[in-house]
Amino acid sequence: MANAEHSGRPAQAFGATAAEGAGARLRVIRLGLWLVAAILAVRQLAVVLGTPSGERLTALETWVGPDGVLHVKGSLYDSTLFTGTPFGGLVLKPLTRAAEQALGWGWTFGTLLLVAALGLIVARALPQPVSRRTSLLAAPVAISLLMLSLPVRNTLWLGQTSIIPVLLVLLACFVVRGQRASGLLIGVAAALQPTVLLFAVLLWCTGRGRAAVSAGAAFAGCTLLAWAALPHDSYTYWVHHVAGTGLGGAADGLANQSLHGALLRLGLSGPAEVASFLALGAAVAVVALRRAVRYARDGQLLPAVAVTGCAAILVSPTAWQHQLLWVLLAMAGRVGRRASDRYVWPVAVVLVMTLPARMLLPNMAQLQPLRDNAVLLAALAAATAVPFLLRTSPYYDAPVPARYAEPVPARLRGVPLLPWLKRVLTRPNLLLELLLIRVTYAAYQKVRLAATGGSNSAGRARAEAHGTQILDLERWLHIDIEHWANHAIVRVGWARDFFDFYYESFHFVVPLTVLGVLYWRRPVDYRWARASLGFTTLLALVGFWLYPLAPPRLMPGLGVIDTVHGVQDFSQPDYGTLTALTNQYAAMPSLHFGWSLWCGLVIALVAPKVWMKALGLLHPLFTVTAIVVTGNHWVLDAAGGAAVVAAGFGLAYLFQGPRARGAGPRGGSGPGPHEGEAARGAAGSAGERVS
Repeated sequence: MANAEHSGRPAQAFGATAAEGAGARLRVIRLGLWLVAAILAVRQLAVVLGTPSGERLTALETWVGPDGVLHVKGSLYDSTLFTGTPFGGLVLKPLTRAAEQALGWGWTFGTLLLVAALGLIVARALPQPVSRRTSLLAAPVAISLLMLSLPVRNTLWLGQTSIIPVLLVLLACFVVRGQRASGLLIGVAAALQPTVLLFAVLLWCTGRGRAAVSAGAAFAGCTLLAWAALPHDSYTYWVHHVAGTGLGGAADGLANQSLHGALLRLGLSGPAEVASFLALGAAVAVVALRRAVRYARDGQLLPAVAVTGCAAILVSPTAWQHQLLWVLLAMAGRVGRRASDRYVWPVAVVLVMTLPARMLLPNMAQLQPLRDNAVLLAALAAATAVPFLLRTSPYYDAPVPARYAEPVPARLRGVPLLPWLKRVLTRPNLLLELLLIRVTYAAYQKVRLAATGGSNSAGRARAEAHGTQILDLERWLHIDIEHWANHAIVRVGWARDFFDFYYESFHFVVPLTVLGVLYWRRPVDYRWARASLGFTTLLALVGFWLYPLAPPRLMPGLGVIDTVHGVQDFSQPDYGTLTALTNQYAAMPSLHFGWSLWCGLVIALVAPKVWMKALGLLHPLFTVTAIVVTGNHWVLDAAGGAAVVAAGFGLAYLFQGPRARGAGPRGGSGPGPHEGEAARGAAGSAGERVS
């Protein structure tokens, strides 16, 4: 017995030490996330207050400024600039003087406090069960996402009050006790934003009839009170403008992300548009409420609230950007049977709600309807289509786990630097990959365009000075072949056309093809190759930023012919910009050559046939020829591209270790034996829980 006790003490001590270490790491992470949330809040405060007074809080200025609609006698809606309900105007009028004095610090700081309260309530309302880690980290993450979201940023910038109805509904559903008090809060929220009255239907259908009646009575009482105090304004809002339709900006503008706005943008108008809107709105409301009732009865009240809120956005005649916060709450629903699929929906929602639509989809005419209605489509998906898992599903708590490759021993100590980044055998979710690739490339374009080295004249002078440095170095190394190669290829028509076509066409086609083949045939190698390509591109952006460089075709006096873009007018100060879509001075390192070298190395390492490896290595050879003979890069730019590719592969090795071996074609294309066992185990445990 004594031996057993003594042998057990080290194990207990080790377990306690490990638990203390995990707890310490969790506290550090939590503190870091709270620091991020605080920094974001301070940044939003600084952005608003750092803007000249005439350009910030424009909606609030319109209401309470010297000539604001709340000051001027007459109707609130004479100018159509006030978009709130008559009850909202009635509430704001006594606060006009205080709001006018508090423009700036007071109003903005108060809005930030409301956002923080919203995040705390959302963190408490997450559907159970949640892990201890999630419960501790949810609040700072929720507040940070709210601070980054376009609705909150728009609210802070304009000085709007659209956070208040959302906060009232969440208080009614998750904080306030008693059906009458809950209904009262929802009724007041509906008096400020009429389509919120859909929550009264949700209350009725989930067995909270007293709360539903209280909500309806509160809405009617507030509306009648406003009608008694402001009869002309109430008639104008409810009858003339049909519950606010036509107030504010143009109803067919991109800022209106409701079904009514989308139908107008599609070209419908008149009775046909009204009939279509009423029919679609009714269908969406019915489907959304049926889904919300199902999730509420399943114990998932936050997803139910989010679904109902998204429906309220869609059926409203106008849903401006600052009123779209309900979509972000839809992240709370769990989607997907596989663990790797769980991130698709929340990542998609975060991207839609935090990034401009032009970063999500390319600027193509065919995609314009999707890009213009991105938030609307997200709300429509959340309200009617996204299959949130019920808690009775065997996959709710136990999704099918990912399979991992066996770790490969590294040659260097301390590699991998991040040992928890294991090689996943299963293929990543395609939609998530496409989303992240698109957003990453849009961010790359934005940073590349911004890396001009200063204003037009200063940036041009700096880039040309760097071009002179590169040319002098190449002359010293006896590799200054750009002028000779360019003029030699110009004399041969078919060769000029071939390399012009190669330069313009293969830069994107080949890397995307390589990634596509790896994704389909070799998922493990896809993740490894994607990581190295990402590091390569990130390092290239640093080079563009630190060393703007004029290519040979944009060097005055050098005499290089621009075979791809045509003759450049050197007398114009912005001759090198060509378009506003690209930075012509981002030449060092050459990503044309860098990406082509990455393709060649990946094909040489992964391809099973010798002829495939040789064909892959021909691509960087043709590319380096094309970038030099067309005058778009110096020879040393290609050397820089090779350097960032080597560093990209090196960083991938440092963080994740050696490339996983033994993952043949179609590796991980379907669920393996462990996945099947996990699924069966999850189903069994769920069955026991239900019974």
